[in-house]
Amino acid sequence: MKDQDISKLEQKFQEKIDNDIKIEPRDWMPDDYRQTLIRQISQHAHSEVVGMLPEGNWITRAPNLRRKAVLLAKVQDEAGHGLYLYSAVETLGANREQTIDDLHSGIAKYSSIFNYPTLSWADMGAIGWLVDGAAIMNQVPLCRCSYGPYARAMVRICKEESFHQRQGFEIMTTLMKGTVQQKKMAQDALDRFWWPSLMMFGPNDEDSKHTAKSINWKIKRHTNDELRQMFVDATVPQAELIGLKIPDKDLVWNKERGHYDFGEINWDEFWQVVKGNGPCNNHRIETRKKAKENGLWVIEAANAYEQKRKIKKVS
Repeated sequence: MKDQDISKLEQKFQEKIDNDIKIEPRDWMPDDYRQTLIRQISQHAHSEVVGMLPEGNWITRAPNLRRKAVLLAKVQDEAGHGLYLYSAVETLGANREQTIDDLHSGIAKYSSIFNYPTLSWADMGAIGWLVDGAAIMNQVPLCRCSYGPYARAMVRICKEESFHQRQGFEIMTTLMKGTVQQKKMAQDALDRFWWPSLMMFGPNDEDSKHTAKSINWKIKRHTNDELRQMFVDATVPQAELIGLKIPDKDLVWNKERGHYDFGEINWDEFWQVVKGNGPCNNHRIETRKKAKENGLWVIEAANAYEQKRKIKKVS
């Protein structure tokens, strides 16, 4: 294709973006746009699936039957989210199994938050309240993403994530109404998950390689720092309401800005976790590798059945 023809296609593509017309799988799109979406959506899918692990660890140890049933339903929701997103990434021409293999080999990433251990039942509250709360803050704008299949998948995902956030906040609220030991357990969970939750939004805007391009293409609607500020502003009053203290000595309401000022994130820790050196990185990936290996017989059986069915149909 001539450069002139490509230029016209790029112009038409950008006009669609500027006019908030969704880009669909069969539409022409720049290779960079396609690759950016494949990276982001597959990373999102991996995060949903890996995110099942720290919570799945507590299903058998939930304090009562109601908590067990709710947590089980939540973990099942996360599996469904992963399936929606892997399907969305396939509409871009990516191979689902290849994206999973990229995760296992370390080429593809997932959210840094899932490389931290869950040490107590209160962590289930902290994850639901903070981690899913941060996810909602990031994902609601994705319902207006310029790529149609991703935007439509996010509508259902965000509805379910809102229930997860409420479930987590309910756990924390219940603990804060309990014994001294239960209150300490809730505060300890907040202390350990607060800063990793802020890291979920990614690096500062000046250090992000993808933000500017994603904003221009309306894949994202807000920068990492904007989303992080929105999360802090929404979450601090919730913590104060139930008697929890945010573990940040620099946290203060800035009347002039109309936002909370907060302390500096430990970016050295963030990059160490992203590079695979977090507390649970190796364990998470090894668990996912074993899951694929143990499930290969199901894939082989399904493929054999489908092949047999096709042969029978032809004959």
